[in-house]
Amino acid sequence: MKLFNYLKGDKVIWAIMFLLSLLSILVVYSAVVTLAHKFKQGNTEYYLIKHFVIIALGFGIAYVFHKIKYTVFSKMAQIGFILSIPLLLYTLLKGVSAGEASRWLEVPGLGLTFQSSDIAKLMLLIYVARVLTVKAKELKDFKSVLKYLMIPIGIICALILPANFSTAALLFVNCLLLMFLGGIQTKIILKIFGICALAGAMFFAWIMMAPESIPGGRGPTWKGRIESFSKGDAKSNYQSEQAKIAIATGGVIGKGPGNSTQRAFLPQASSDFIYAIIIEEYGLLTGFIMLFLYMILLYRGVKILRDNEKPFGSFVAIGLTFSLVFQALVNMAVAVNLFPVTGQPLPMVSMGGTSIWFTMIAMGIILSVSKSIEDKTEEKLETA
Repeated sequence: MKLFNYLKGDKVIWAIMFLLSLLSILVVYSAVVTLAHKFKQGNTEYYLIKHFVIIALGFGIAYVFHKIKYTVFSKMAQIGFILSIPLLLYTLLKGVSAGEASRWLEVPGLGLTFQSSDIAKLMLLIYVARVLTVKAKELKDFKSVLKYLMIPIGIICALILPANFSTAALLFVNCLLLMFLGGIQTKIILKIFGICALAGAMFFAWIMMAPESIPGGRGPTWKGRIESFSKGDAKSNYQSEQAKIAIATGGVIGKGPGNSTQRAFLPQASSDFIYAIIIEEYGLLTGFIMLFLYMILLYRGVKILRDNEKPFGSFVAIGLTFSLVFQALVNMAVAVNLFPVTGQPLPMVSMGGTSIWFTMIAMGIILSVSKSIEDKTEEKLETA
């Protein structure tokens, strides 16, 4: 295709982005029927056009970022990491509330809202990749790892946690994986994991015994989700039960595009539980194909890690890739009731605004790294 002549970097990743986005447009158009009747007098075309424009702009953003040399993001991450701290603090104090949590900031005059955690997550992963590269020789003992990595990671995750526990937890795990791939000694990582596991157990006990006393007011919500998941009955676990009905009635080949019935009963059908609607309309086969696409994306990220000669680019690519794939797996696991409800959207598929754009920024940076590999390969061929 001539289009690929203008798109540099890993062509397989571009294809995955296109396929997931195409499916997103089709499913969101179907899933927003209830939303359209509630807010737009049944005008589903409004949401279709809006979602299409957001995705189109997202591809434009990915294209711009994939043309930027990835080393530029190393310096940007230093500034971005520092700015993320007051941004997250402001969100907790003055952010727009959604689901009893202050997660959003509104851009004055534009009417746009965004999650400050999206910026912080992106900046932190790039910052960790930079530290693993620049401070590689110093990160040989627990104190150095604590100073250069764990304190920055802990600050960002702690500021995200009150409003979005699942994002903070996923981000922390992503950082640990990146540290492991970056050559941090296994015994140090295990020590950190042990300390965090103990702290997590204590925090879990706090949630279950005194949820009202947790800062941010999210304690009762977390306790309710844990209890609903553990009980497993339809009354206390409404969202997951509706998702399971959608999956069960979809069968292998699905009911067909636009024929979902559970979209009328399933909360967040176009975002958090869109995977259940996909299976209901397009079948388990399509659900497995989607899972396969995310696994291919992970494989391509690992390939970039293996082929790139520069550590920073390798760490950035695998860190961002794993972040997106891990988020997708968690979203799917929630839909099939393997995890409690987390509120994590399905990357490149769930309906959203700025969240899609931040995902596309991450994809653009990954493609920028793979583009540098292509450029070096071409240079070697020309000089051979």
